[in-house]
Amino acid sequence: MRAFGFLSFGHYGPQPGSATRTAADMLTQTIELAEGADAIGVNGAYVRVHHFARQAASPMPLLSAMAARTTRIEVGTGVIDLRYENALYLAEEAAALDLIADGRLALGVSRGSPETALRGYESFGHTGSTDPRGADIARETFALFLRAIGGEPIAPGDPRTVGPGVRLPIEPRSATLRDHLWWGSGTVASAVETGTLGLNLMSSTLLTEATGQPFHVLQREQIDRFRAAYRDAGHTGRPRVSVSRSVFPLVDARDHAYFGRGTDSDQTGVIDGLRSTFGKTYAAAPDVLVEQLLADEAVMAADTLMLTIPNQLGVDYNLHVLESFATHVAPALGWAPNTEGPVQGDRV
Repeated sequence: MRAFGFLSFGHYGPQPGSATRTAADMLTQTIELAEGADAIGVNGAYVRVHHFARQAASPMPLLSAMAARTTRIEVGTGVIDLRYENALYLAEEAAALDLIADGRLALGVSRGSPETALRGYESFGHTGSTDPRGADIARETFALFLRAIGGEPIAPGDPRTVGPGVRLPIEPRSATLRDHLWWGSGTVASAVETGTLGLNLMSSTLLTEATGQPFHVLQREQIDRFRAAYRDAGHTGRPRVSVSRSVFPLVDARDHAYFGRGTDSDQTGVIDGLRSTFGKTYAAAPDVLVEQLLADEAVMAADTLMLTIPNQLGVDYNLHVLESFATHVAPALGWAPNTEGPVQGDRV
């Protein structure tokens, strides 16, 4: 682990004690949190994307504002559900965001996780799926998206204005966008496919596998298989890998009150009809956290750790969590703050 960032689910609602009672609260506070995290030296600011729920749903305006108000921190998604997206419009928006961020983008995409709406992507106009989870729609969207960001001419031009037989690519385009593209993977098979495509790997908060092995061991296998596939496909870059964890250094009374009873073990359950494994919550004194995270094989194999944050507890408290981690835990794990330059992946 060389870098860490925060991952916000973007929850909001009129619950007692919540600092994000409205969507406006959530959006403005996420921008403020990115600014504060940038100043601390945190490497990344990432948001989840969910539809038909009181959570962050439209990441491009939010990330653009975050990028415009910061100087060094990476901004990104974890992840955009491709079942809901228009491939060409997403390609235009992502290119514009990459340009605004001056390359400080980690655009996580995938088939997405279960939503509150039943086949909600059909209400967005994406119909015709023969897969009960809409995976075929996501694959088709992603294939067209990759062609578009690569500059392939897509649309037939009007012969009256551009001449006969001319096809047009999307605009704007960013030459670095593909390098900043991550696939959110919840299985070994999708991690291998990600490596074969030469993309970066954003390993999921859960794995749709339950073999009895600890979550971090399963995730480490996923990372190793991804890097092997990347190398075997002939790619010569330095692919990035991120994992996410809930980690809370207990340094004051507030921390103990909120998180003093963290889960001590991994959990298993059924998500989207598949047996799945979820990682535990780490909540302990800083010296104990250092020992625990050094023993977490996936955290130490990844270059970036995303800390899932309780965004409803407000900007001040979440900056406290990030600063506590940066001060008392991250240096012992190999962390380099954002003042030392962009994060690089491992050579494979």
